[in-house]
Amino acid sequence: MNKEIQELNNTAEKYSEKLNKVHSEISKVIVGQDETVEKFLIALISNGHVLIEGVPGLAKTLMVKTLSECLDCGFVRLQFTPDLLPADITGTKIYDYKNSIFKTVQGPIFSNFILADEINRAPPKVQSALLEAMQEKQVSIQGETIFLPKPFMVLATQNPIESEGTYKLPEAQVDRFMFKLLIKYPQKEDEIEIIERFTEGTTTSISKILTSKQIIEMQEFNQKIYADLKIKEYVAEIVDATRNPEKYKLDLNGHIEYGASPRASLWLILAAKAHAMIKGRGYVKPEDVKAIAHDVLRHRILLTYEAEAEQKTSDEIINKILDKIKVP
Repeated sequence: MNKEIQELNNTAEKYSEKLNKVHSEISKVIVGQDETVEKFLIALISNGHVLIEGVPGLAKTLMVKTLSECLDCGFVRLQFTPDLLPADITGTKIYDYKNSIFKTVQGPIFSNFILADEINRAPPKVQSALLEAMQEKQVSIQGETIFLPKPFMVLATQNPIESEGTYKLPEAQVDRFMFKLLIKYPQKEDEIEIIERFTEGTTTSISKILTSKQIIEMQEFNQKIYADLKIKEYVAEIVDATRNPEKYKLDLNGHIEYGASPRASLWLILAAKAHAMIKGRGYVKPEDVKAIAHDVLRHRILLTYEAEAEQKTSDEIINKILDKIKVP
Protein backbone atom coordinates (compact mmCIF):
# COMPACT_ATOMS: atom_id res chain seq x y z
CA MET A 1 0.00 0.00 0.00
CA ASN A 2 1.53 3.32 -1.02
CA LYS A 3 2.04 6.27 1.32
CA GLU A 4 -0.79 8.38 -0.15
CA ILE A 5 -3.40 5.64 0.37
CA GLN A 6 -2.10 5.05 3.90
CA GLU A 7 -2.57 8.73 4.73
CA LEU A 8 -6.10 8.61 3.32
CA ASN A 9 -6.81 5.53 5.45
CA ASN A 10 -5.56 7.26 8.61
CA THR A 11 -7.79 10.30 8.01
CA ALA A 12 -10.76 8.09 7.10
CA GLU A 13 -10.36 6.11 10.35
CA LYS A 14 -10.38 9.36 12.36
CA TYR A 15 -13.59 10.54 10.70
CA SER A 16 -15.12 7.06 10.92
CA GLU A 17 -14.85 7.18 14.73
CA LYS A 18 -16.80 10.46 14.81
CA LEU A 19 -19.48 9.14 12.46
CA ASN A 20 -19.85 5.97 14.52
CA LYS A 21 -20.42 8.15 17.59
CA VAL A 22 -23.23 9.96 15.75
CA HIS A 23 -24.69 6.57 14.80
CA SER A 24 -24.57 5.44 18.45
CA GLU A 25 -26.33 8.60 19.63
CA ILE A 26 -29.13 8.14 17.09
CA SER A 27 -29.49 4.49 18.17
CA LYS A 28 -30.39 5.70 21.68
CA VAL A 29 -33.72 6.83 20.20
CA ILE A 30 -34.21 4.91 16.94
CA VAL A 31 -34.55 1.13 17.10
CA GLY A 32 -33.73 -1.35 14.32
CA GLN A 33 -33.00 1.10 11.49
CA ASP A 34 -29.18 0.89 11.50
CA GLU A 35 -28.89 0.63 7.72
CA THR A 36 -31.10 3.69 7.17
CA VAL A 37 -29.13 5.72 9.72
CA GLU A 38 -25.88 4.76 7.97
CA LYS A 39 -27.34 5.97 4.65
CA PHE A 40 -28.24 9.30 6.30
CA LEU A 41 -24.61 9.72 7.34
CA ILE A 42 -23.37 8.75 3.86
CA ALA A 43 -25.62 11.42 2.33
CA LEU A 44 -24.45 13.97 4.90
CA ILE A 45 -20.74 13.56 4.08
CA SER A 46 -21.49 13.31 0.34
CA ASN A 47 -23.32 16.67 0.47
CA GLY A 48 -26.49 15.08 -0.91
CA HIS A 49 -30.22 15.10 -0.17
CA VAL A 50 -32.42 12.20 0.94
CA LEU A 51 -35.99 11.19 0.10
CA ILE A 52 -37.46 8.83 2.69
CA GLU A 53 -40.55 6.80 1.83
CA GLY A 54 -42.66 4.67 4.13
CA VAL A 55 -46.16 4.29 5.49
CA PRO A 56 -47.16 6.58 8.39
CA GLY A 57 -45.89 5.71 11.86
CA LEU A 58 -42.44 4.31 11.02
CA ALA A 59 -40.52 7.16 12.78
CA LYS A 60 -39.32 8.83 9.57
CA THR A 61 -39.66 12.31 11.08
CA LEU A 62 -38.21 11.23 14.44
CA MET A 63 -35.18 9.76 12.68
CA VAL A 64 -34.38 13.03 10.89
CA LYS A 65 -35.02 15.10 14.03
CA THR A 66 -32.70 12.86 16.07
CA LEU A 67 -29.95 13.18 13.43
CA SER A 68 -30.24 16.98 13.60
CA GLU A 69 -29.91 16.88 17.40
CA CYS A 70 -26.50 15.18 17.02
CA LEU A 71 -25.24 18.02 14.82
CA ASP A 72 -24.47 21.54 16.02
CA CYS A 73 -26.24 23.13 13.04
CA GLY A 74 -29.49 24.94 12.25
CA PHE A 75 -32.57 22.73 11.76
CA VAL A 76 -36.04 23.58 10.41
CA ARG A 77 -39.05 21.34 9.97
CA LEU A 78 -41.48 22.26 7.17
CA GLN A 79 -44.87 20.57 7.19
CA PHE A 80 -46.00 20.33 3.56
CA THR A 81 -49.74 20.82 3.12
CA PRO A 82 -52.02 21.41 0.08
CA ASP A 83 -52.38 25.13 0.88
CA LEU A 84 -48.63 25.83 1.25
CA LEU A 85 -47.15 28.48 -1.10
CA PRO A 86 -43.61 28.62 -2.58
CA ALA A 87 -42.98 31.93 -0.76
CA ASP A 88 -43.71 30.15 2.54
CA ILE A 89 -40.52 28.18 1.92
CA THR A 90 -38.13 30.51 0.10
CA GLY A 91 -39.27 33.89 1.43
CA THR A 92 -40.46 37.06 -0.31
CA LYS A 93 -40.01 40.83 -0.53
CA ILE A 94 -42.15 43.16 1.58
CA TYR A 95 -42.49 46.94 1.37
CA ASP A 96 -40.93 48.88 4.22
CA TYR A 97 -43.12 52.01 4.49
CA LYS A 98 -40.76 53.68 6.95
CA ASN A 99 -37.77 53.62 4.58
CA SER A 100 -39.76 53.43 1.32
CA ILE A 101 -37.90 50.33 0.09
CA PHE A 102 -38.60 46.65 -0.50
CA LYS A 103 -36.95 44.35 2.04
CA THR A 104 -36.16 40.69 1.51
CA VAL A 105 -37.62 38.40 4.15
CA GLN A 106 -35.83 35.07 4.05
CA GLY A 107 -37.94 31.93 4.38
CA PRO A 108 -37.28 28.91 6.61
CA ILE A 109 -35.19 27.24 3.89
CA PHE A 110 -32.23 29.39 5.01
CA SER A 111 -31.02 26.81 7.51
CA ASN A 112 -28.53 23.93 7.45
CA PHE A 113 -30.93 21.00 7.66
CA ILE A 114 -34.42 21.11 6.20
CA LEU A 115 -36.96 18.44 7.05
CA ALA A 116 -39.59 18.58 4.29
CA ASP A 117 -42.20 16.51 6.09
CA GLU A 118 -44.75 14.69 3.90
CA ILE A 119 -43.42 16.51 0.82
CA ASN A 120 -45.93 14.80 -1.48
CA ARG A 121 -48.90 16.35 0.35
CA ALA A 122 -48.13 19.72 -1.30
CA PRO A 123 -48.85 20.42 -4.99
CA PRO A 124 -46.01 20.32 -7.57
CA LYS A 125 -45.51 24.12 -7.72
CA VAL A 126 -44.61 24.09 -4.01
CA GLN A 127 -42.38 21.03 -4.35
CA SER A 128 -40.52 22.77 -7.19
CA ALA A 129 -39.68 25.68 -4.87
CA LEU A 130 -36.90 23.41 -3.62
CA LEU A 131 -35.37 22.75 -7.07
CA GLU A 132 -32.89 25.64 -7.18
CA ALA A 133 -32.00 25.29 -3.50
CA MET A 134 -31.18 21.58 -3.81
CA GLN A 135 -29.06 21.85 -6.96
CA GLU A 136 -27.42 25.29 -6.92
CA LYS A 137 -27.51 25.78 -3.10
CA GLN A 138 -29.03 29.22 -3.65
CA VAL A 139 -32.48 30.83 -3.72
CA SER A 140 -33.78 33.54 -6.06
CA ILE A 141 -36.36 35.88 -4.53
CA GLN A 142 -37.87 38.28 -7.09
CA GLY A 143 -34.59 38.72 -8.97
CA GLU A 144 -32.27 38.65 -5.94
CA THR A 145 -30.04 35.57 -5.56
CA ILE A 146 -29.05 34.57 -2.03
CA PHE A 147 -26.69 31.70 -1.22
CA LEU A 148 -27.70 29.12 1.36
CA PRO A 149 -25.60 28.34 4.46
CA LYS A 150 -23.14 25.44 4.50
CA PRO A 151 -23.68 22.59 5.08
CA PHE A 152 -27.13 22.42 3.46
CA MET A 153 -29.20 19.25 3.30
CA VAL A 154 -32.83 18.48 2.50
CA LEU A 155 -34.34 15.38 4.09
CA ALA A 156 -37.84 14.83 2.72
CA THR A 157 -40.35 12.26 3.91
CA GLN A 158 -43.25 10.99 1.86
CA ASN A 159 -46.00 8.44 2.24
CA PRO A 160 -46.39 5.97 -0.63
CA ILE A 161 -48.05 7.52 -3.68
CA GLU A 162 -51.16 5.35 -3.33
CA SER A 163 -51.98 7.04 0.00
CA GLU A 164 -54.96 9.37 -0.09
CA GLY A 165 -54.35 13.10 -0.64
CA THR A 166 -50.86 12.93 -2.14
CA TYR A 167 -49.25 14.40 -5.27
CA LYS A 168 -46.60 12.65 -7.36
CA LEU A 169 -43.23 14.44 -7.17
CA PRO A 170 -41.98 15.90 -10.50
CA GLU A 171 -39.19 13.80 -12.03
CA ALA A 172 -36.83 16.80 -12.01
CA GLN A 173 -37.41 17.10 -8.27
CA VAL A 174 -36.88 13.39 -7.56
CA ASP A 175 -33.62 13.32 -9.55
CA ARG A 176 -32.13 15.95 -7.23
CA PHE A 177 -32.27 13.55 -4.31
CA MET A 178 -29.08 11.55 -3.88
CA PHE A 179 -30.87 8.67 -2.14
CA LYS A 180 -34.38 7.32 -2.01
CA LEU A 181 -34.65 5.21 1.12
CA LEU A 182 -37.53 2.79 1.76
CA ILE A 183 -38.39 2.43 5.46
CA LYS A 184 -39.80 -0.98 6.35
CA TYR A 185 -41.74 -2.28 9.35
CA PRO A 186 -39.58 -3.23 12.36
CA GLN A 187 -38.90 -6.83 13.37
CA LYS A 188 -40.93 -8.24 16.27
CA GLU A 189 -37.96 -8.00 18.69
CA ASP A 190 -37.40 -4.37 17.71
CA GLU A 191 -41.12 -3.65 18.12
CA ILE A 192 -40.95 -4.88 21.74
CA GLU A 193 -37.99 -2.56 22.42
CA ILE A 194 -39.87 0.36 20.81
CA ILE A 195 -42.84 -0.31 23.13
CA GLU A 196 -40.56 -0.38 26.18
CA ARG A 197 -38.74 2.83 25.22
CA PHE A 198 -41.77 4.93 24.40
CA THR A 199 -44.46 3.75 26.85
CA GLU A 200 -42.62 3.89 30.18
CA GLY A 201 -41.98 7.62 30.48
CA THR A 202 -38.20 7.45 29.98
CA THR A 203 -36.41 10.37 28.32
CA THR A 204 -33.16 10.18 26.36
CA SER A 205 -30.72 13.05 26.00
CA ILE A 206 -28.80 13.34 22.72
CA SER A 207 -25.29 14.82 22.63
CA LYS A 208 -24.08 17.08 19.82
CA ILE A 209 -21.18 15.26 18.14
CA LEU A 210 -20.36 17.22 14.96
CA THR A 211 -20.10 20.93 14.24
CA SER A 212 -20.74 22.63 10.88
CA LYS A 213 -16.99 23.04 10.40
CA GLN A 214 -16.33 19.32 10.96
CA ILE A 215 -19.10 18.32 8.54
CA ILE A 216 -17.66 20.59 5.83
CA GLU A 217 -14.18 19.11 6.46
CA MET A 218 -15.59 15.60 5.99
CA GLN A 219 -17.40 16.64 2.81
CA GLU A 220 -14.16 18.06 1.40
CA PHE A 221 -12.17 14.96 2.41
CA ASN A 222 -14.80 12.70 0.82
CA GLN A 223 -13.86 14.12 -2.59
CA LYS A 224 -10.23 13.07 -1.99
CA ILE A 225 -10.93 9.40 -1.25
CA TYR A 226 -9.31 7.30 -3.96
CA ALA A 227 -11.49 5.67 -6.62
CA ASP A 228 -9.55 3.69 -9.22
CA LEU A 229 -10.32 4.03 -12.94
CA LYS A 230 -11.72 0.47 -12.88
CA ILE A 231 -14.24 1.53 -10.22
CA LYS A 232 -15.29 4.50 -12.36
CA GLU A 233 -15.69 2.22 -15.40
CA TYR A 234 -17.73 -0.20 -13.26
CA VAL A 235 -20.07 2.64 -12.21
CA ALA A 236 -20.35 3.92 -15.80
CA GLU A 237 -21.32 0.42 -17.01
CA ILE A 238 -23.99 0.05 -14.30
CA VAL A 239 -25.57 3.39 -15.27
CA ASP A 240 -25.24 2.67 -19.01
CA ALA A 241 -26.98 -0.68 -18.48
CA THR A 242 -30.07 1.19 -17.23
CA ARG A 243 -30.20 3.05 -20.57
CA ASN A 244 -29.03 0.34 -22.98
CA PRO A 245 -29.80 -3.03 -21.35
CA GLU A 246 -29.54 -4.89 -24.66
CA LYS A 247 -25.84 -3.92 -24.90
CA TYR A 248 -25.21 -6.02 -21.79
CA LYS A 249 -27.50 -8.90 -22.84
CA LEU A 250 -30.00 -8.04 -20.13
CA ASP A 251 -33.42 -9.50 -20.82
CA LEU A 252 -35.63 -6.76 -19.37
CA ASN A 253 -38.41 -7.07 -21.98
CA GLY A 254 -38.79 -3.32 -22.43
CA HIS A 255 -39.38 -2.69 -18.73
CA ILE A 256 -37.33 0.52 -18.62
CA GLU A 257 -38.88 3.70 -20.02
CA TYR A 258 -35.95 5.96 -19.09
CA GLY A 259 -32.58 5.05 -17.60
CA ALA A 260 -30.60 6.84 -14.91
CA SER A 261 -29.27 10.37 -15.49
CA PRO A 262 -25.57 11.37 -15.27
CA ARG A 263 -26.30 12.48 -11.69
CA ALA A 264 -26.55 8.76 -10.88
CA SER A 265 -22.89 8.20 -11.85
CA LEU A 266 -21.73 11.14 -9.73
CA TRP A 267 -23.71 10.04 -6.68
CA LEU A 268 -22.65 6.41 -7.06
CA ILE A 269 -18.99 7.46 -6.83
CA LEU A 270 -19.48 10.03 -4.05
CA ALA A 271 -21.69 7.70 -2.00
CA ALA A 272 -19.26 4.80 -2.48
CA LYS A 273 -16.44 7.07 -1.23
CA ALA A 274 -18.53 8.03 1.81
CA HIS A 275 -19.32 4.35 2.49
CA ALA A 276 -15.58 3.62 2.39
CA MET A 277 -14.97 6.51 4.84
CA ILE A 278 -17.52 5.15 7.30
CA LYS A 279 -15.73 1.79 7.12
CA GLY A 280 -12.44 3.57 7.85
CA ARG A 281 -10.92 3.26 4.37
CA GLY A 282 -9.42 5.89 2.11
CA TYR A 283 -10.14 3.99 -1.10
CA VAL A 284 -13.24 2.56 -2.80
CA LYS A 285 -14.00 -1.14 -3.33
CA PRO A 286 -16.68 -2.57 -5.65
CA GLU A 287 -18.54 -3.61 -2.47
CA ASP A 288 -18.95 0.08 -1.59
CA VAL A 289 -20.70 0.69 -4.92
CA LYS A 290 -22.99 -2.31 -4.46
CA ALA A 291 -23.89 -1.21 -0.92
CA ILE A 292 -25.42 2.07 -2.13
CA ALA A 293 -26.49 1.23 -5.70
CA HIS A 294 -30.16 0.55 -4.96
CA ASP A 295 -30.64 3.77 -2.99
CA VAL A 296 -29.03 5.88 -5.73
CA LEU A 297 -30.76 4.22 -8.70
CA ARG A 298 -34.25 3.15 -7.58
CA HIS A 299 -35.83 6.59 -8.16
CA ARG A 300 -33.88 7.26 -11.36
CA ILE A 301 -35.13 4.24 -13.33
CA LEU A 302 -38.57 4.95 -14.78
CA LEU A 303 -40.55 1.81 -15.54
CA THR A 304 -42.86 1.26 -18.51
CA TYR A 305 -46.59 0.66 -18.10
CA GLU A 306 -45.96 -2.99 -18.98
CA ALA A 307 -43.47 -3.34 -16.12
CA GLU A 308 -45.88 -1.73 -13.68
CA ALA A 309 -48.69 -3.99 -14.91
CA GLU A 310 -46.46 -6.98 -14.24
CA GLN A 311 -45.71 -5.50 -10.77
CA LYS A 312 -42.01 -5.25 -11.50
CA THR A 313 -39.94 -2.91 -9.32
CA SER A 314 -36.84 -0.86 -10.07
CA ASP A 315 -35.04 -2.75 -7.27
CA GLU A 316 -35.53 -6.02 -9.17
CA ILE A 317 -34.05 -4.44 -12.30
CA ILE A 318 -31.07 -3.11 -10.31
CA ASN A 319 -30.46 -6.62 -8.94
CA LYS A 320 -30.32 -8.00 -12.49
CA ILE A 321 -27.92 -5.26 -13.59
CA LEU A 322 -25.57 -5.79 -10.62
CA ASP A 323 -25.58 -9.55 -11.27
CA LYS A 324 -24.75 -9.04 -14.94
CA ILE A 325 -22.09 -6.30 -14.87
CA LYS A 326 -18.63 -7.74 -14.31
CA VAL A 327 -17.09 -6.72 -10.98
CA PRO A 328 -13.54 -5.33 -11.35
